Amino acid sequence: MKSAGLIGVVLGLALLCCVSCKSKQKAYKAAYEQAKENEVVDYSVPAEEEEEIIEPVSKSKTATPPARQERISAIAGENANGIKLYSVVIGSFKNQTNAYSLKERMQAEGYMPILGENEQGMLRVILTSHETRQEAAQSREAVRSKYYPNFQDAWILERRY
Repeated sequence: MKSAGLIGVVLGLALLCCVSCKSKQKAYKAAYEQAKENEVVDYSVPAEEEEEIIEPVSKSKTATPPARQERISAIAGENANGIKLYSVVIGSFKNQTNAYSLKERMQAEGYMPILGENEQGMLRVILTSHETRQEAAQSREAVRSKYYPNFQDAWILERRY
């Protein structure tokens, strides 16, 4: 009889522990999720680690990233002779409406942009076109500085035939 009572007490304690553990888990989980939502990340470097930071080697200002090479042709109604060996591209679109909109915007700014299409059907808004890569790089940098922060992703297209 005592053993049956002892077994009942043990089972009761086990059941009570299981029920109370689940409620604690739910409470901890809720508190954890709330803390994650309110978390503020501090990205500052501790003072003792600041001395170990190695500065990156700066690139030469004369070095320019490689030009992207594509076969490109002027779309109907555009001046095909205006696309030279190196072009400054300020936009790439699948949607013709977007390409024409950017072209018109730049025409209003006084440029003579040309819409070109590559083999994959992407429309490139070419702002300027040049015979040398150096001229194209100078033009790209001028566009980036004039329209900052817009057109920071302007790039040079090297035309393949």
